[in-house]
Amino acid sequence: MIRESAYPSEPWRIREAALDLEILAQSESVFALSNGHIGLRANLDEGEPHGLPGSYLNSFYELRPLPYAEAGYGYPEQGQTVVNVTNGKLIRLLVDDEPFDVRYGEVRSHERVLDLREGTLERTVEWVSPAGQAMRVRSTRLVSFTQRAVAAICYEVEPLGEETRVVIQSGLVANEELPVTKKDPRVAAVLEEPLESEQHLANGAGGLLIHRTKTSGLRMAAAMTHVVDGPDRTSVSTEAFPDWARTTIACVLKPGEKLRVVKLLAYGFSSRRSLPALRDQVGAALASARLTGWEGLRRGQREYLDAYWDAADVRVDGDPEVQQAVRFGLFHVLQAGARNEMRPIAAKGLTGPGYDGHAFWDTEMFVLPVLTYTKPQAAAQALRWRHATLDLARDRARTLGLRGAAFPWRTIRGHETSGYWPAGTAGFHIGADIADATIRYIQATRDEDFEREVGVELLVETARLWRSLGHHDRHGAFHIDGVTGPDEYSAMGHDNVYTNLMAQRNLLGAADAVLRHTEVAAALEVDDEEAASWRDAANAMTVPYDDELGVHQQSEGFTRFQEWDFEGTAPEEYPLLLTHPYFDLYRRQVCKQADLVLAMHWRGDAFSPEEKARNFHYYDARTVRDSSLSSCTQAVMAAETGHLELAHDYLGEAAMTDLHDSHANTSDGVHLASLAGSWLGLVAGFGGMRDHDGVLSFAPRLPSRIAGLDFSLLWHGLRLRVSVRPTEVTYYLREGDHDDGSQLELLHHGMPVTVRTSAPVTVAIPPVPPPDPEPQQPAGRAPVRRGGPG
Repeated sequence: MIRESAYPSEPWRIREAALDLEILAQSESVFALSNGHIGLRANLDEGEPHGLPGSYLNSFYELRPLPYAEAGYGYPEQGQTVVNVTNGKLIRLLVDDEPFDVRYGEVRSHERVLDLREGTLERTVEWVSPAGQAMRVRSTRLVSFTQRAVAAICYEVEPLGEETRVVIQSGLVANEELPVTKKDPRVAAVLEEPLESEQHLANGAGGLLIHRTKTSGLRMAAAMTHVVDGPDRTSVSTEAFPDWARTTIACVLKPGEKLRVVKLLAYGFSSRRSLPALRDQVGAALASARLTGWEGLRRGQREYLDAYWDAADVRVDGDPEVQQAVRFGLFHVLQAGARNEMRPIAAKGLTGPGYDGHAFWDTEMFVLPVLTYTKPQAAAQALRWRHATLDLARDRARTLGLRGAAFPWRTIRGHETSGYWPAGTAGFHIGADIADATIRYIQATRDEDFEREVGVELLVETARLWRSLGHHDRHGAFHIDGVTGPDEYSAMGHDNVYTNLMAQRNLLGAADAVLRHTEVAAALEVDDEEAASWRDAANAMTVPYDDELGVHQQSEGFTRFQEWDFEGTAPEEYPLLLTHPYFDLYRRQVCKQADLVLAMHWRGDAFSPEEKARNFHYYDARTVRDSSLSSCTQAVMAAETGHLELAHDYLGEAAMTDLHDSHANTSDGVHLASLAGSWLGLVAGFGGMRDHDGVLSFAPRLPSRIAGLDFSLLWHGLRLRVSVRPTEVTYYLREGDHDDGSQLELLHHGMPVTVRTSAPVTVAIPPVPPPDPEPQQPAGRAPVRRGGPG
């Protein structure tokens, strides 16, 4: 587990002051670089030692059989697993024939810095070889935001003592040997040498490898070239073989001289393009990168990030750890989505192989809200990917005997790949989550082209699913039975409140959309009767409520289930899914993660303030947070219900998920939804930001130890800056870089406020009403305290 002191709190950097081999795998995830197309884990340049080698291309996967003890009708037959593709990061160094290896000789100093403004990973090492030769090595690595297919490494070597012979071996390596981490031998078989060579080429300064997966039939190409700046008589040569290519650079360095090598990498893949076309594609990408040059690539990276931070940055005064963490989270969210271009955003992004590289509903409900307000083009591309998989979702619905589209619980390409149907197939809320993200994006951007080309069809097909899945009872109430909501410790329930309320929004959103786009509706064969049936179902939606306790039931009957014995549960028994059978979890009042509480965040318009307060108290006492998705939502609702110090505690837990490796699995990749959740905890929690029915509103309040909170978001093409202080808030508005006289209507604690680009508006924050007694968490599961007076 990462120790808290591993990365000092710095506002714009994640810095590792010394190399700790015990947390190498975790740091490889934390320092990973990506642009949404290429993902490179932060393995050391020399490749060894490593925790988990990893280079990924978004949606490049292999197929594998799904194991079942007893298969049933409609069970998915194949899984999809992200492939560790050709590694282009390798740069091995030999000093007078001694390989540079941090496990040998003496490491005088070792520092790595992830620079969140430059978009680079920098490494500086001073090393003394076993023979006594002292060297300084500097490397800077980037995955380009501006040139999608390109990554680059600048590698510099200088002697700190006497003259020395230096050899650099820069490689491309396919089918790397991976640590055995899978219990299922069929999975291991798929991941062992998953790539078959189709072509290898070498030239003086670089090389090319082209491979194809054995079963999924995806073809990929990786190419490299080098720009070398060294002393006279520096030699450069390249050789290539089916699974590796190596460029060797050799010279003699005198004291004061340096060898500088810029390695340019290009990656591409396709299921359709021919080998020559793919070869030429990566060749062109290398030519473009070489034309731009190293300094041009770095300049483009900084300019791209300057524009992003202008719209996305959050400033936190009073909690340096959270300040660092929220920027770290925003950086990884950008890396996952910036150049995804109609490809999924996986739960781990492209930072590791966790969850087999699959995308889940967390993308739509945690990651896309952040991108919608900070990088809306990326949110649109992720939703366009969902739209591109509609035919597969329609096929899945037909298999299940339903109309419309049944989107997969977990997937890479768009097929359902969950072999556990109570949490997978039954997790139908994924359809409403996609619809919610679609509606949110349209309302925030007013992107009419997107709505016409993508949005309407997504809303229509998901609405058809709900109308087919649910039913009216004899009294006219509409029910959705036998589904699993966000809480994976409660499966196959009836009328899950989160699912029903999100489906309600989906149904009404679809009915409104077909009225706005009658031609699209006609092409989709939606008539007035069908649209009216959606409204009827939405208006009659069942929302279970326990009158005796005065709280909503997570699903019908939940509040009558047997209570879990939290006092008798030892700390080592968490997470419960690893120590208790699911059947026992399913029949008790214990929540893995926020479920009804999540409904109160995204469908807060369906609850009164009093209901929110009672519900939060009730469910906070039963939620064990065995999921990294939970803390940020609990932070949001703790803040709304007046428990600001508790909200600060939950925020800290969400924000530090990966920097502290609090779930002990950051080695498999970062927790992208939780990282996005740090933004949600601040902006939706302490900023009180909501956008119900397209109305932008804020209800800011700060905990005692945060003296100021500043954040920005994009709304209707305008940049809104919100500056919160303990007793007042100022709203600033601008369009682009100049004042054009635009204005924005919003709500501040329920009061209408008009903000103009010509002048900011400062308004007072109402005093916090006396909150109810602080909620109690399950025994031993309270978050670590951050807040409180002083």
